[in-house]
Amino acid sequence: MDVRDPQRAVSFIAAAIGEPARARMLFCLMDGRARTSTELAVVGEVSPSTASVHLSRLKAQRLVHLVVQGKHRYYSLEGADVAAALEALSVLAGGGRCGTFAPTAPSRLGTARTCYDHIAGTVGVGLHDRFKALAWLSSVSAGDRAYDLTTAGSEAFEALGIDLEATRALRRRFACACLDWSERRPHLGGALGAALLSVALKRRWVSQDLDSRALTVTRTGRREMLTRFGLSF
Repeated sequence: MDVRDPQRAVSFIAAAIGEPARARMLFCLMDGRARTSTELAVVGEVSPSTASVHLSRLKAQRLVHLVVQGKHRYYSLEGADVAAALEALSVLAGGGRCGTFAPTAPSRLGTARTCYDHIAGTVGVGLHDRFKALAWLSSVSAGDRAYDLTTAGSEAFEALGIDLEATRALRRRFACACLDWSERRPHLGGALGAALLSVALKRRWVSQDLDSRALTVTRTGRREMLTRFGLSF
């Protein structure tokens, strides 16, 4: 794509969006959740191999973003600008979006569980969203999933009893957005996410199953998360 020729660049983007299968995939990602190429093949009503070709085209035009986690490859919209453009096209067309995402994880795992050493599931995603809304997390750079803490965030996490200096000294990423497999939206990962889970267990906000990754949020945990973070569920 030649960025020196805006009209030509627009035509390439429009052509990428304009193919029906690709358009269905893009509008299905408008809920902010990520999906696999297999799921998007179903949405686009094409074979998995054809879906991969379509997704490569969308990625080349910077319309979708690919996140690889282990053996899984998840696609989401590249950003708010893409969502805004699709929203505007939807208004012009008078059309709707694809149905809302319906998590398929077992209810106990879907509500709260461990993801390696941090909190995942509905609770984990909710905490991540609250931390962002409270302006405690700041992105390290555009397009990066790594976070740092704002001044307010540092004060808040230190108030929880987290030693931020020691957490930063660990030989791992300090804080990052980890894509949640059941919610398909990010929860807080990295050393900071692990420290938060440690605090939640120590203060008995959550209890961990002996035979699964499921976490049970206690009555105390619900009260503390509402009072400290404004999170209710």
